[in-house]
Amino acid sequence: MPRVFIPPLLRPLAEGAEDVEVAGTNVRQVIENLNARFPGMRERLCSDGELQPGIAVAVDGQISSLGLLQRVQPESEVHFLPAIGGG
Repeated sequence: MPRVFIPPLLRPLAEGAEDVEVAGTNVRQVIENLNARFPGMRERLCSDGELQPGIAVAVDGQISSLGLLQRVQPESEVHFLPAIGGG
């Protein structure tokens, strides 16, 4: 199963876990299964069917431009990160 690394601000929702294994073949399914295990995660990560503004997702070390549609492999690592803007 993909391994999801929990951002520090969301760890209280995940009972303090730094990372968990969650089933899914894309980021949307991973978030749904993460929310089933830790209610409230979806609302913190998503808004209007998309990732929250200011949150990026990295799968296997690559920031995804596909957002929730990004494919995830059984051995993938998924990280939710604050999006970094330039100026």
